[in-house]
Amino acid sequence: MAEGGWVDVGGVEELAAGPPVREVRVGGRAKVALVRKDGVWSAISGVCNHVGGPLGQGHLDGDYVVCPWHGWKFHRATGEGEPGFEADKVPAHEVRVEGGRVLVSVEPTSGRSKAPHEPHPLARRIEREPGPIRVAGISTTVMNRDLPRFSTSDELLAAALGHCAGELGCERRMIRLNDLSFRACEGYYSKSARACTWPCSITQMDPDDQLDQVYEAFVHWADVLLIATPIRWGAASALYYKMVERMNCIQNQITLSNRILLKNKVAGFIITGGQDNVQAVAGQMLGFFAEVGCVFPQHPFIAHSRGWDAEDMERNVAAVRDSSDLHDAARELAARAVDMSKVLLASSIEDRRLLRGGRKAYGPARMQED
Repeated sequence: MAEGGWVDVGGVEELAAGPPVREVRVGGRAKVALVRKDGVWSAISGVCNHVGGPLGQGHLDGDYVVCPWHGWKFHRATGEGEPGFEADKVPAHEVRVEGGRVLVSVEPTSGRSKAPHEPHPLARRIEREPGPIRVAGISTTVMNRDLPRFSTSDELLAAALGHCAGELGCERRMIRLNDLSFRACEGYYSKSARACTWPCSITQMDPDDQLDQVYEAFVHWADVLLIATPIRWGAASALYYKMVERMNCIQNQITLSNRILLKNKVAGFIITGGQDNVQAVAGQMLGFFAEVGCVFPQHPFIAHSRGWDAEDMERNVAAVRDSSDLHDAARELAARAVDMSKVLLASSIEDRRLLRGGRKAYGPARMQED
């Protein structure tokens, strides 16, 4: 009940029996974080400055309310950010106790201020610069860095990328996930869909997280994505799944904002292993990359497996290393993907020309235009 600019949010005993931070509503639908520490009540806005996380559902760390989404902190009474971030401030509300009831002021006693933050480099506008087709190869195999071994999936990926840089005249970039240090997905989406941000929340908060190299290649740089994986117990490698879980931030932009980050991207896959289940591995990869917006050339994957009972790994390695047919297949996969990319980019350039000029054009669009 509101009276004279104050709202009764509950009885002292009832509220004191609950958590030290709780979410209450004042002034209609306004959310406030009500805080109790050492018998003293205070209140600040329940909306975090970062991406609107629910401060009233957070916890208390000393004198600071910690946002449950990404860990931003605000003083329980003043609303100021933690030391060093005081300029990030949420509104504070006055609190008083009368007749065993806790009352919160409807109008805040201070305003909200947001310190200027430079946008993350990944947040820039997505624009394809003129130039040749750009191919990113992603190795997902896991190995001991100090005792490296021969990787059949890497071998065929290298053959594909070599063909791209050679006869196909493309720019290429190899990214080995095994060489990157990056955190596993921490499930911000499970807290709230809006808590999973682009760029990825982890990438924004942790400058040492190196998955930004993958995001940069996938979203901003590459036209063609070639992903190589071994088969591990009938599935793609653990590093592959660690990567695609973090790519939820890309898919989430589609479902929440109808914002497609991957446009005119072609994906192809290289799958090798000592055991079978090629179709299931390829099916998962095709399904995921279709979901985030990629398209595929005809025959979008190549694969090699000697079957479940082929445990003589030396022969399995030799079968790939010494096979000209498999190396040729990798090169042909790259060529199909590059050809598909040329069609997509030419069509996109032509579409933009028609939209600008309102005229009909004939003949193939040039890759370097626009």
